[in-house]
Amino acid sequence: MNLFNVLHINNYFGLGGAFLGAYRLHQHLLELGIKSVFGYADNMTPELDKASINASDSICIRPSKHKLDDLIITVSGKVGLNYVGNLSSYSLKKNSFYESASIVNFHILHDDFFSYLALPALTKDKPAVWTLHDMWSFTGHCAYSYDCLRWQTGCGKCPYPDALPPINRDATHLEWKLKNWVYSRSNLTIVTPSKWLSEQAKQSMLKNFPIHHIPYGLDTEIYQPLDFKECRVQLGIPVDKKVLIFGAQTLTNPRKGADLLVKALSRLPASIKAETVLLIFGDSGGALSEAVEMTTHYLGYVSSDRLKAVAYSAADLFLFPTRADIFGLVALEAAACGTPTVAFNVGGVPDIVRPGITGYLATPEDADDFCNGIVELLENQSLRDRMSHYCREIAVKEFSLELQAKRYIKLYQNILKI
Repeated sequence: MNLFNVLHINNYFGLGGAFLGAYRLHQHLLELGIKSVFGYADNMTPELDKASINASDSICIRPSKHKLDDLIITVSGKVGLNYVGNLSSYSLKKNSFYESASIVNFHILHDDFFSYLALPALTKDKPAVWTLHDMWSFTGHCAYSYDCLRWQTGCGKCPYPDALPPINRDATHLEWKLKNWVYSRSNLTIVTPSKWLSEQAKQSMLKNFPIHHIPYGLDTEIYQPLDFKECRVQLGIPVDKKVLIFGAQTLTNPRKGADLLVKALSRLPASIKAETVLLIFGDSGGALSEAVEMTTHYLGYVSSDRLKAVAYSAADLFLFPTRADIFGLVALEAAACGTPTVAFNVGGVPDIVRPGITGYLATPEDADDFCNGIVELLENQSLRDRMSHYCREIAVKEFSLELQAKRYIKLYQNILKI
C-alpha cells in the first residue's frame, strides 16, 4: 500500500500526550503499509520504556544552526516574540527526508528549533497537514487561553503572560498579526483531535484553511480491561479497598489541576477516605502524596503502556482535574481499560467523558462538584459497572488506532489527489 511517503515533524521525541498522539499515528501508518518517518528536534528517549517505543523509525531533523540564530532568538524573546528567530528552519527544505516525502504532517512546532515564519517556504511546493495539539497556532503566545477569547480578535493586553510558553513582554497583538500574515501565505490543511478544538480553530485566523476533526487513536489490545484483583496484587494495593487513580506527565503544572484535586479529596467523607487508596503516576507525585489525607501509592513516571493498563484496570475511577485540555488522552486510556473518569467540563474532555455514560463532568474550578462526582460514582457499584461497559465499547468503536490512521490516509490521499 506504499502509495506515498509521510514525514511527521514534531518538537521532541518522548514525553506527553501530544507526542504519544502523533507517534502512535506514525506507528500505525507503518503497520498499514504507509512509508512514514517521525522527525523530531529533541530526543528524550532515556525516560522511555524501550519496549513501548521503538525509535528506529524516527530521525532527528534539528537543522544546523544559522550563525545568527542565537542572536535573533535572544532579541526576539526579549521583545516578547517567541519562535520567530530560527533561520535554520528554512534549511529543512534541503533535508533528504523532507525532499523525498509526498506530504508533510506538522505536529508541535512551538519550540526554538523551528520558526513558524518558514511555513510559507516549506509549504509552497509540498502539501502539508498541521495536526494541532493545543491552541498555540492561533493565539498571540499561549498554548491554552483558558477563559480568554482575545485570540478571536487579535490578542494584546494578555491576561496570562506566564502561561506556557511564557513571554517577557506583551507583544501578543504583534505576534497574532505576524502569524496571520504567515498563514495567509501558507498552504495548510488543519487537523484537530477534538470537536472542541475544531470549533475554536473555525473561529480563529485558521478559519480559511480546511479543518478536519480526527480523534487520537489508541491500541485497544494493549489498553484493555484486566483482572482488577491481579492488577492490585501486582501493584501492591489492597484488593478490598476502593482505588482512585490520577496521573499526568508533570503533576506540578497548574494546568493539570493537582491543587483542585487536593481540595476535592480533602472534602471526601472520612468513611470514604478510610477505605480508599489514591494511586498516582507522573513526575512529582511524592509531593501530592503528602498533601492528601489518605493512603497513597506512588508509581513514579510511567512510560510503559502495559504498566499503565495495569494501573487503570486496578482502579475504580480515574481522576482528571485538568483546567484546560484539547482532548484528554489519559482519559481515553482509562476508558479503554473500562475505568470511568471524573473530570471538569473543559475543552475537548467531553469527547471522552460523557456524563452518566463514561463518567462525571464537574463544573470547572468547582472542587466541591468534583468531590460530589467521586462520591456519587464510588457509592454506586451498578452505575460504575454500566459505565465501565460503555467506556470500553466507545473506546473500541470510536477511538481505535486503525480508525485514526485510516482517516489520515484518506485525508492524505484527498490532498495528494491519488
